[in-house]
Amino acid sequence: MNSLLGWFAASLPALMWVGLLLTPWRAWSTRERIEADPHAGSGDLSQITVLIPARNEADVIGLTLSGLQAQGTGLQVIVVDDQSTDDTAKIAASFPNVRVVSGQPLPQGWAGKLWALEQGKAHVQTPMTLLLDADIQLQPGILPALLAHKQRDDRQFVSLMADLRRTSFWDRLLLPAFVYYFKLIYPFAISNSPSRLVAAAAGGCILVDTQALERAGAFASLRNALIDDCTLARQVKNAGYRTWLGLSRGVVSLRPYGSLRSIHDMVARSAFTQLGYSTLLLLVVTVLFAIAYGLPFALLASPTTWRLGLVALVAMMLSYLPMLRYYRMRLAWALLLPITAALYLGMTWSSAIRYWRGVRSRWKDRTYSTQ
Repeated sequence: MNSLLGWFAASLPALMWVGLLLTPWRAWSTRERIEADPHAGSGDLSQITVLIPARNEADVIGLTLSGLQAQGTGLQVIVVDDQSTDDTAKIAASFPNVRVVSGQPLPQGWAGKLWALEQGKAHVQTPMTLLLDADIQLQPGILPALLAHKQRDDRQFVSLMADLRRTSFWDRLLLPAFVYYFKLIYPFAISNSPSRLVAAAAGGCILVDTQALERAGAFASLRNALIDDCTLARQVKNAGYRTWLGLSRGVVSLRPYGSLRSIHDMVARSAFTQLGYSTLLLLVVTVLFAIAYGLPFALLASPTTWRLGLVALVAMMLSYLPMLRYYRMRLAWALLLPITAALYLGMTWSSAIRYWRGVRSRWKDRTYSTQ
């Protein structure tokens, strides 16, 4: 009996990783994608209003608005200046067809981005709304491609995961894995299906029917959500609408990370929220990471289990290769996935410790307490 239990325990990492590769929804793949067609020409986009919440984004707002200018004709743009102390509003106002709305002070119980979107929504009069982060630049042709996909597939809510900048060792080590883990937590194939088990979105770029937003109660119904994109997708899906989420290299994040600290701050602000602030789930995740990433190396040291350890490591790295290939990175980065996993687990614990100390999240010079 003991030997049987020992063999089963030694098999767990291999079963986990091979099982992941064999799941029908293929969470590790990059098949859900839309890319820009710069040769398709610009079309009429007058049925869309772009809604951009912006707080101290003077460094990037000009590039974001320039990217919108290249998408097509008739596009309306509303920038909600969320109490900026820099030249965000001035730069935005210098672009044609851009309306700047001065945001009011943040009320109690609201997240900053959602409060800005709530104020901007009152000025939207078109059938569709594009929710766009102020640090997202759209490459020529991507918005018409997204609109065409939405109409062809009869979706009321479509979003694209931004291509995160990779300018340093830490960026390359951690940012493709951020998308990889997001897809494992929220399998796109299930999220894009009628099933309500999973609902996910990428908040940087969401094209949604304005009526669907209203019927879902956005944004007041999720006013305090820190993972606002997935919460919004859940609300829209629960209202009976169809959602879709994919990858794109035509939606580019302009926000520089560069350092381990900056990536840590980005992850830690919502990692414990993903677990519902549950200490039990945090411990479960810690055990799962230890089995999936640590145990294979221990198995390699034994003459009776090294094959199981090798199978687990090979399957683990195979699951990461599609993401590396999609972002045109060297496949050798897959060898560092266990180190990447350890860092993400550490950032999740850091997020939990912040919460236990009374800080639910910290972002854009604002602190959201647990009270």
